[in-house]
Amino acid sequence: MQRIMVVSDTHGRLENLAEALSKEGKLDMLIHLGDFEGDDEVICEMANCKVLMVPGNNDFFSTLNREIETEIGKYHVLLTHGHYYYVSLDLKTLRDEGIARGFDIVMFGHTHRPVINVGDVITMINPGSLSYPRQQDKKSTYIMMEVDDKENINFYLKAIE
Repeated sequence: MQRIMVVSDTHGRLENLAEALSKEGKLDMLIHLGDFEGDDEVICEMANCKVLMVPGNNDFFSTLNREIETEIGKYHVLLTHGHYYYVSLDLKTLRDEGIARGFDIVMFGHTHRPVINVGDVITMINPGSLSYPRQQDKKSTYIMMEVDDKENINFYLKAIE
């Protein structure tokens, strides 16, 4: 079983990330979907595992690639912050782009609102924000992914209380 934590929009406030990392224990990978605001090296040290990270609209001086294409289990995955695809308006542009480019899963941030939308054609994932949540309950959220031995993936939305 592979365990992957997906986070986004920490915006320089790492207390909740530290709490989530402590709560979840050993991870195989951490995915950060942007707006880390210069904390990329600190986050990599905190994670103590493989880290994939893309910059967000507030990561002005980041030299990281704005998107990552990767494989997780048997799935072709796109990691992006989402602001280039107008995700604050709706998910159609990003969904269409993901389908056109042959992705099984698209992970994005930017909206500060969690999404787990497992579809027949494509799965859309947003962990929300660990620092500035915008959904109605205002809980700081992240997603845990578990990849089993048959490479099936389950997503779990988790909150910092």
